[in-house]
Amino acid sequence: MREPISPSDVAVTKAKSIIEQALAAPASRPEVQAFFDEATFTVSYVLRDPNSSACAVIDSVLDYDAAAGRTSERSADALIAYVRDQGLEVVWQMETHAHADHLSAAPYLQSALGGRLAIGEKIVSVQETFGKLFNADQDFARDGRQFDHLFRDGEVFSIGGLQAIALHVPGHTPACMAYVIGDAIFVGDTLFMPDYGTARCDFPGGDAATLFASIQRLLALPDETRVFLCHDYKAPGRDAFAWETTIGDQRRNNIHVHEGVSQAQFVALREARDRTLDMPRLILPSVQVNMRAGHLPDPEANGVRYLKIPLNAV
Repeated sequence: MREPISPSDVAVTKAKSIIEQALAAPASRPEVQAFFDEATFTVSYVLRDPNSSACAVIDSVLDYDAAAGRTSERSADALIAYVRDQGLEVVWQMETHAHADHLSAAPYLQSALGGRLAIGEKIVSVQETFGKLFNADQDFARDGRQFDHLFRDGEVFSIGGLQAIALHVPGHTPACMAYVIGDAIFVGDTLFMPDYGTARCDFPGGDAATLFASIQRLLALPDETRVFLCHDYKAPGRDAFAWETTIGDQRRNNIHVHEGVSQAQFVALREARDRTLDMPRLILPSVQVNMRAGHLPDPEANGVRYLKIPLNAV
């Protein structure tokens, strides 16, 4: 049986209203183009208003060769080519969280396409935690100023004529956001495809009970809501990558958190699984770049930029 929306959860109530209005007017549903980076199993999106040229870029990828320490813009350039070919105007460059598995290309895309760079306001706690881990100097601000905008839970915004709202969904990280735009929601790492489950919660500031509560907010949305994921790793027995599902499918079939799973059951399962997982291959370069809104560290006296690798600290 579905859990009712808490009367105090005004943000979820508003999100539900936005989705229902979009479902009632199919011509106003956002158009979504996905870009999959198999090297990091990451999906980036261009979402556009079908009735204008306005669009948003969500969770972009900067290519990074860890062995050589080299960055490149192949993935970002494909996205730029699409936006220009379609004659679109980027109004938002959006991040669902400070990713631990790929570097963001948002500054590069912003220089080419424009748009306000945004993330959730709790990024400041991530900056504080990882600023200490990487011993960032005093020039590294820990107040989110590297971004153009910090979304609050329940903050309403727009993309052309599309109504949208930001939802704070912590648990994987303290700063995770989901973005409801029309009848679509972009959930970052909160959920994966139903046959793969949910996000890990063992990063600094992560918490399985908190993630369970965040997911319940999402599962309170209409069944028909289109859900777009940030990653896919192909669950055992599935041969193709996939990154779009629905709230109804998640509620009925998610192997970790389907209807009927209690918080205690989820926490036990999630924590047991997290103990078996290795750290993401790119966590150390990714976080120290993404906490800076995708900007690389400043060059040192010799003109070279450096990433730090803290030893025996993670």
